[in-house]
Amino acid sequence: MNKESLAKVASDIVASGKGILAADESTPTMGKRLALIGQENTEENRRDFRQALFDTDGMESFISGVILFEETLKQKSSEGVRLSKVLESKGVYPGIKVDKGAHPMGGSPSEKLTKGLDELYERCLDYYKLGARFAKWRAVIIIGDGIPTDDCIKANASALAKYAKACQEAELVPIVEPEVLMDGDHTIERCYEVSEKTLKVVFAELEKEGVYLPGILLKPNMVISGKGCSVQGDINAVAEMTVKCLKSSVPADVPGIVFLSGGQSETEATEHLNAMNMMGDHPWALSFSYGRALQQSALHTWNGNNANLETTYATFYHRAEMNSKACHGEYSPELEI
Repeated sequence: MNKESLAKVASDIVASGKGILAADESTPTMGKRLALIGQENTEENRRDFRQALFDTDGMESFISGVILFEETLKQKSSEGVRLSKVLESKGVYPGIKVDKGAHPMGGSPSEKLTKGLDELYERCLDYYKLGARFAKWRAVIIIGDGIPTDDCIKANASALAKYAKACQEAELVPIVEPEVLMDGDHTIERCYEVSEKTLKVVFAELEKEGVYLPGILLKPNMVISGKGCSVQGDINAVAEMTVKCLKSSVPADVPGIVFLSGGQSETEATEHLNAMNMMGDHPWALSFSYGRALQQSALHTWNGNNANLETTYATFYHRAEMNSKACHGEYSPELEI
C-alpha cells in the first residue's frame, strides 16, 4: 500500500470546490434512466449519454473524479478512444463501482447486505491497470419497523471495511458509502440516530481492518426526513443535523466527505451542500458525489439525440458549476438558469 499516493488521490478529488460525478449506474438502472426519455437500453445509447457528460468542455473545473460502471471503464468513445482516457486527458480521475449489489440479508430478508468481496483484490488490480484510481462500494441501510437491526449494520460495516482494505492494497482509494435510505416515513431525528450509529460502527470496523483513513473518502447520506414523513426538515435543519452527526462520528483524518444525493432533486442537493459549507470550516472537505442530481436535466436535454449535444454540455456544465459553488458556500438559487 502506497499511503502517500492514496492520500494524494483522495485529497485531489475533494480539492478546491471539486467533486465526483457518479456515472456508475448498472445496465438495468441505466435502462430505467433511458426509458424516461423514450430510448432503448443499448450499449450505444449508454455510451453516447455518458460521453456527452465527459466531453463537456471545462467540466474538469468542477469534477475531479467520475465513478464508472465496469462496462464504461472498458468502453471506447465514438472516436475510438477509451472513455477512461478521455477523463484522464482532462485531469479527471476515473473510478469504478466494485460491489455486486445489495441482496436480501440471510435471517432478515427485509434488510440488505452488499455482496462482492469474492476475488475483489484481484479485480481491483485489473481495474487499476484499466486506469481506475478509486473505487466505490455501497451499503444500504433501511429504516422501517424494527429495522435496521444491529446485525445488519455490523455486517454491512464489516464488508465495507474489508472492501476498503482490499482497495488500498491494490492502490485504489476506496469510497466508503453507507447509505441510510430516504425511503420511508421516518422523522429527521430517526435518520440522525440511525446515521450516527451506522457511521460509528463503520469507523470501528475500518480501524479493525487497518484501513488508512487519509486514503479514503466517505460517501454518506445527508440527515433528512423519510420521503413519506409529513414533517420535512428545512434546508438549515438538514445542514445542521448532518454536520452534527458527522462531527460526532467521522475522524478528522478523513480528507473528504462526498455526499450522495439519494433521491433529492437537483437543486435540493445543491442547497443542502451549500448550507453546510456556509456554516464555516469543518475538519474535512464537504463535497458531492452525485448521480441523478448532476445528470437528470442533462439527460432530458440530450433526449437520445446527439444533435442536442451543445445544449447538453451547457446543462451539465451549469449543474456541475452550481455544486462547485456549494462546496465554497457561494451558491444561491438566483444563479439557476
